Amino acid sequence: MRTGVIVAAHPGVEDLAVRAEELGLHSFWVYDTPMVHGDPFVALSLCAKATSRIRLGIGVTSPALRSAPAAASALAGLNALAPGRIICGVGTGNTARRTLGMRPTTAARLEEFTAALQDLCAGRSTEYREGDRVGDIRFLHTGAHVNTADPIEFVVAALRGPKAAAVAGRRGTGLISFGLLDPAGWRALHDARRHAARDTPHDPDSHPDSRADSYVVTSLHLLDEDEDPHGDPARDATGHLVMSLLTFAADTPAFAGQLGPEEGEAVRRLLDRRGTTSTAPDRHTKLYPNYLGRIAPRDRDLILPSLMNTLALVGTRDDLLTRITALEQAGIDELLIQPVIDPPTEMAQLAKLLT
Repeated sequence: MRTGVIVAAHPGVEDLAVRAEELGLHSFWVYDTPMVHGDPFVALSLCAKATSRIRLGIGVTSPALRSAPAAASALAGLNALAPGRIICGVGTGNTARRTLGMRPTTAARLEEFTAALQDLCAGRSTEYREGDRVGDIRFLHTGAHVNTADPIEFVVAALRGPKAAAVAGRRGTGLISFGLLDPAGWRALHDARRHAARDTPHDPDSHPDSRADSYVVTSLHLLDEDEDPHGDPARDATGHLVMSLLTFAADTPAFAGQLGPEEGEAVRRLLDRRGTTSTAPDRHTKLYPNYLGRIAPRDRDLILPSLMNTLALVGTRDDLLTRITALEQAGIDELLIQPVIDPPTEMAQLAKLLT
């Protein structure tokens, strides 16, 4: 299985990209969450200039954040800096919208956005609409402003529901999912993508250069001999993923109601600790600071073993290889980890584990 890294955009991120390339990792991604992390296009521009081989990804942008012309221009500009090395993840904007106190967009709008990006980034015209006004647009640049000759890879963000996976099938893209380590869940996503692709009339000009790879975002902690799999080092290495789920649950009462008693109690403790409620209009300002960053020691009690086992890879070398093999057999092409404790060391562990 291929390996890659995903991090929050920040100054100096290009140094991590250089190290990832030196280690032989396949891709280097940054998040697109404007009110929490740095700008992904700025970060990847630095990475593009500092590297020569590694693929560079945005995980993920959304029509709820950016217009298609603006996003396509940024992507094609990156493609001019790193020809053929750009991956664009697209989604409904679940986290990025919630950090604004807003809801994600719809699967229909996601599909329109994805189609527009595919067209524009391949040098084709596309329909653009604002209110009642609609017309065709295309790049009007000349020279080296953008690169529409080398293909950009697109992947659609999906969790367990079939709608986003169906968008990927109709648009001929790959998939990316956050914390989905259940092989059965991945098989269901792949089935939804295949069925949608089969039922879509084939247009050979619609996305001729598309790939359909699958990526899973997680964290990894290789246990030392006799190390407690749920001790403080393991909680610190994986806690950001667990906290992301608890934060989503704290912000989404309907989802929280589907959790078990222990997880539900953790959500209640999180809300109390942050001084807010699941219905407070400004809860996003209390819940999302440091989102996907290293957890505070006082929050280790919220990092439940059940959620660690569901969202992250923790175990001995043999344990990890067994789980990774099961994911590969379920159709995963690349494992993306987010390191938070010591990124260079964690990236080296990943590279060594799968070589």
